[in-house]
Amino acid sequence: MPVLKKTLLALGILCLSTASALATHYPLTIDNCGMKVTFDKAPERVVALGQNSAEIMLMLGLQDKMAASAFWPTKVLPELAKQNEKVKVLTVEIPTLESILAQEPDFVAAQLPLLLGPDSKVAKREDFAAVGVNSYLSPGVCTTTKNTGDIYGSRKQMWDMTQLYKEINDLAAIFDVQDRGDALVASFKKREADLREKFHKGNKDLSFVFWFSSASPSADAHMSGKNSASGFIANMLGGHIALNTDAEWPTVSWESVISANPDVIVVASLDRNRWVLDRAEEKIKFLKTDPAVSQLDAVKKGHIVVMDGQAMNPTVRTIYGAEQVAAQLEKLGLN
Repeated sequence: MPVLKKTLLALGILCLSTASALATHYPLTIDNCGMKVTFDKAPERVVALGQNSAEIMLMLGLQDKMAASAFWPTKVLPELAKQNEKVKVLTVEIPTLESILAQEPDFVAAQLPLLLGPDSKVAKREDFAAVGVNSYLSPGVCTTTKNTGDIYGSRKQMWDMTQLYKEINDLAAIFDVQDRGDALVASFKKREADLREKFHKGNKDLSFVFWFSSASPSADAHMSGKNSASGFIANMLGGHIALNTDAEWPTVSWESVISANPDVIVVASLDRNRWVLDRAEEKIKFLKTDPAVSQLDAVKKGHIVVMDGQAMNPTVRTIYGAEQVAAQLEKLGLN
């Protein structure tokens, strides 16, 4: 039975037994990233800024509450495609504040500080508060320290799924669908436990690099830091990130990658059309043809695996990405 069908079945069972006990009592106040947000009732017109925010809401069955979404690095999960057809997409890139307000939202939920925050290219939370619109920022990005000179910051501790579970539970409470949130969290916990059980038996401690993209072959690569969501994936699979940096998304020279000499190179597959190297096949072509990079042990041994790029962000996709990588490692005999 597909994962989403199992989750929906669990939702139905849990709903019968606990819906009344879990009902939200409004006004509801949520503490979100150091800001208290109060809801007098469940929102009716939501704009989801970022694929993660949109997909969580779709998983919770809230598509009828969604006025629009924006910022999609990859296509929606296939099992959510039908629900997502009902939701207007403003842009797959970064929207304007004007385009968001034109949807007359009563709530804006955002995945990244790039989309909502003090240094956002879109809006500050105060901009929405000034027009009476509540906002919510993914808790997973609020635990970064802004000391790296870029908007993504750094992490002293590894991201883990507990921050995602808080986001799911917060949104479920805001919309009074806690039973659905509980079932979704339970499903993710089971999937994580299964991966850990399978991959922590071999004690291989593989070293990974996760390559998101690059502006060009001559440019430094956007790679995942050791405490990022990709670091969590490596940890789940009994390994670690080869690059010793706390930065969430460091730009890394290929000389540094060669020096780190990872056991496995994970390349992102992105559906956006920003750079040629967004495409996984172009990344693999570069790895195999560059005179220096092609000499990496991981390249010569064929230890290159492909993963959904959105899963490299701290999102609901992270567990899906871990499962993608796990299946390819098993085929390579690296589990």
